[in-house]
Amino acid sequence: MPDSLATTREGPPTIAAVLLPTERLRVEAAGHGCFTLLHRDSVPEAVRAVRERPVDGILLSVHRCPPNAAADIRRLVHDFPGIPTVALLSAHDASASEALLHLGATGLREVVDVTGPAGWQRLRQLMAAPVTRAAARIQGPLIGALGEVPADLRLFFEMLVRLAPEITTVRALCRSCGVRPSTLMSRFSRTGLPSPKSYLASIRLLHAAHLLDAPGRSIADVAYRMEYSSPQSFGRHVRAMLGITSLEFRRRFPFPVALERFLELMILPYGGVWPVFHPLEPGSWGSGHCPTGQAPPR
Repeated sequence: MPDSLATTREGPPTIAAVLLPTERLRVEAAGHGCFTLLHRDSVPEAVRAVRERPVDGILLSVHRCPPNAAADIRRLVHDFPGIPTVALLSAHDASASEALLHLGATGLREVVDVTGPAGWQRLRQLMAAPVTRAAARIQGPLIGALGEVPADLRLFFEMLVRLAPEITTVRALCRSCGVRPSTLMSRFSRTGLPSPKSYLASIRLLHAAHLLDAPGRSIADVAYRMEYSSPQSFGRHVRAMLGITSLEFRRRFPFPVALERFLELMILPYGGVWPVFHPLEPGSWGSGHCPTGQAPPR
């Protein structure tokens, strides 16, 4: 299974952009095939987009950043450090020079001058791969901890990591994987693994921890982004999984800690199982045959 599978399926990065009408077509042309634009009419609307949906970068026209937007730009730069904020300069004039001074005071440090060809190339480089997504941050260590495993097992975890923010049930996961829920649950149970529901719930918490690492996002923001019906529903999930409140979860389990805990509890103890486990293929050990004649380690 190619290493790039998950990245390819996710598609190009999404960039929240606040641009002049004359800049939009040129930026879209420059980003064709490299990134997609989520156009917003003001900096506050861009802040709202970052809080409410997956966004990989922010592109602000210098000419759309008035002095009264400074507080919102500062919020983007400081509250969402994992999402790069880039200023676009498409014309040199007195207003642009003044705007750049205000932007510097907000902490924004990346400015791309596209008045020349080199600027457009620089913009494509910055926006085409702006930040490692949550899925990639989870999948890399996870696949590394699994080691050499069957292709269908790797595919299962790649799909699980990628789909976890949007799906809440094993049934929905199985529809995407092309396997019956009863079959998948039986295969995990017979090999002594935690249930598929446990893996789904745990990886959903990893995505939540990644989102909560940005101080600009509230617990309510994360709850709705993760398809919970309410912040209270998210809180009940956290309490059921960890026995703590969602506020304690945010404080005690920043993403690196949450990821390490997941690997130690859900992946590493089953190192003897993964090399011969086929969750998505028929006729596997997961269907009841154990090659060694012994039950796999718990």
